[in-house]
Amino acid sequence: MEYTQLGRTGLKVGRIVLGTMNFGPHTDEADSHSIMDAALAAGVNFFDTANVYGWGENKGRTEEIIGSWFAKGGGRRDKVVIATKVFGGMNAAGEPWPNEDRLSALNIRRSVEASLRRLRTDHIDLYQFHHVDRRTPWEEIWQAMDVLVQQGKILYVGSSNLAGWHIAQANETARRRGSLGLVSEQCLYNLAERRAEMEVVPAARAYGLGVIPWSPLHGGLLGGVLRKEREGGGARSTSGRSADALANSRIRDQIQAYEDVVDKHGLAPGEVALAWLLTRPGITGPIVGPRTAEQLASALRAAELKLPEELLVDLDEIFPGPGASPEAFAW
Repeated sequence: MEYTQLGRTGLKVGRIVLGTMNFGPHTDEADSHSIMDAALAAGVNFFDTANVYGWGENKGRTEEIIGSWFAKGGGRRDKVVIATKVFGGMNAAGEPWPNEDRLSALNIRRSVEASLRRLRTDHIDLYQFHHVDRRTPWEEIWQAMDVLVQQGKILYVGSSNLAGWHIAQANETARRRGSLGLVSEQCLYNLAERRAEMEVVPAARAYGLGVIPWSPLHGGLLGGVLRKEREGGGARSTSGRSADALANSRIRDQIQAYEDVVDKHGLAPGEVALAWLLTRPGITGPIVGPRTAEQLASALRAAELKLPEELLVDLDEIFPGPGASPEAFAW
């Protein structure tokens, strides 16, 4: 496994990030533990989760599965950089009670304590805002985070789903307080969805944030979905976001062209999509969310894959990026 610094920090993380969103809803505890064992054995040291994973009445279940894995000992916790998130309400019955969601100082305090209990650890390495909170001032958010850092309950702060100007606003506020500020940003970024290149990735690079793309296969769209459809094995892959996208003939033609050019090079579509992200400036590593050991093995192969220059050119032609702002929409 190749390692890199997380943004401007001294923290070293692997270039493949183990996403755990499937642990609980789609992968049971025993198989989840096996996947984490295999990931750790392969050198993957960066695990990502969120307090709401498990979803519905099972919110928090994913953190519990990771916590029970940590509790097995063997140095598991010391070897893993664990990242979790705060924002969503944890009330499984429906609408959250006031102050049980978003980024108020009160909810941040309650949420971190609950995550620590579920994860069975005394600290969280990277505590991330799951979304921007337009109702809470950054001064309040940073006050709460600074207290947690001083208490040793969190080490670094990251974000997810922020606009470029949110990153600037957050880190300028942190600078005024003498805080380290955001060190990472998780954003939707892949070959088929490159709008992050306009402002989010440039802002992250300017402020020294590591970029951690989520949904690197765009909901399965870049994982050989048309081939699986033809072979009759695409039932899950062609549901949700993939099915909606493939209903658009232009997108379907793009995906077909993608699968054709990847097949010409004798490569697997999903592995190419991950390897492409690793060529992009400012990228720490994509989040992969395996449901099975084989899906993890495929992601690990992608980390070793060197894409030919000819293929990179073809990929840009099939999925052209938007360009940087303001040239993307002005002169």
